[in-house]
Amino acid sequence: MIKITNLVKRYHTRQGEITVLDHINHQIAPGEKVGILGRNGSGKSTLIRLISGAELPTSGTVARSMSVSWPLAFGGAFQGSLTGLDNLRFICRVYGISAVDKIPAVQEFSELGKYLREPVKTYSSGMRARLSFAISMIVEYDCFLIDEVIAVGDSRFHEKCLTELFEKCKDRAMVIVSHDTGYIREHCQCASVLVKGKLISFDDIDEAFSYYKEHSDE
Repeated sequence: MIKITNLVKRYHTRQGEITVLDHINHQIAPGEKVGILGRNGSGKSTLIRLISGAELPTSGTVARSMSVSWPLAFGGAFQGSLTGLDNLRFICRVYGISAVDKIPAVQEFSELGKYLREPVKTYSSGMRARLSFAISMIVEYDCFLIDEVIAVGDSRFHEKCLTELFEKCKDRAMVIVSHDTGYIREHCQCASVLVKGKLISFDDIDEAFSYYKEHSDE
């Protein structure tokens, strides 16, 4: 279970303090597929970073009784001076798993070839995303966090990622944040809409879509 209680996130800007998330409350059960809709700039990515623990809230809590991935295809956690292989070894140590039997899987899935042994700071954004996704798949998370549609590499590699996630990991919980209603409909059981910092939840996805369409300009 992931329990989000009175979650608030504010940022200081030149124009003053901005509240991006305003007292969010939500729960995600094991195996549940939850969609979060919102227009660009609504705070979807901020919310998913808070759920992952990559960022801390201004106030409120995120309680996790199941393991949670970082946002898939997010390469911001890598140490740039280390090689892709060294980053993999480090992440395996963090999660208490052996890297020895994981290296071949990451090599094969990421398709980085010799670049896996080069510093990550030399990678393109697409190469970082490939490495991040590949490492995400070798850790046994209970819940995957998906920030927008996963667009990693060319169409063939993209389809490989979707198969790995939505078929091989279909028993896991997932939180998918997007403004793409078709993507949410295909993969989620319920949906919430993020508007003006508030999260409004719906058991019926069609109701969530209607609300999102009505308030998407706000």
